[in-house]
Amino acid sequence: ILPAVILILIALPSLRILYMMDEINNPALTVKTMGHQWYWSYEYTDYEDLCFDSYMIPTNDLKPGELRLLEVDNRVVLPMELPIRMLISSEDVLHSWAVPSLGLKTDAIPGRL
Repeated sequence: ILPAVILILIALPSLRILYMMDEINNPALTVKTMGHQWYWSYEYTDYEDLCFDSYMIPTNDLKPGELRLLEVDNRVVLPMELPIRMLISSEDVLHSWAVPSLGLKTDAIPGRL
């Protein structure tokens, strides 16, 4: 019983800190990201009518130096050094939204925010 009590005493403060790190109280910008079958939709919810779709560039249209299956026609633009809330979900199937240079990767699941 003693090892279980020790693990619980370690886990409770860690869980509290984990939830506190995930919560952003006053974000400067909120971006709603919706995954579709073959593209992503982005909406800056703090501004009216500021939304766009981001489609992959076909392999035939790639320029030299561009990465296959990673280049898109409209990239999402985010400000630096500001708290940003990303609302990521999916319309139809499971997707994986990632920014490799920042080490971010989140799964977009239908019906889950």
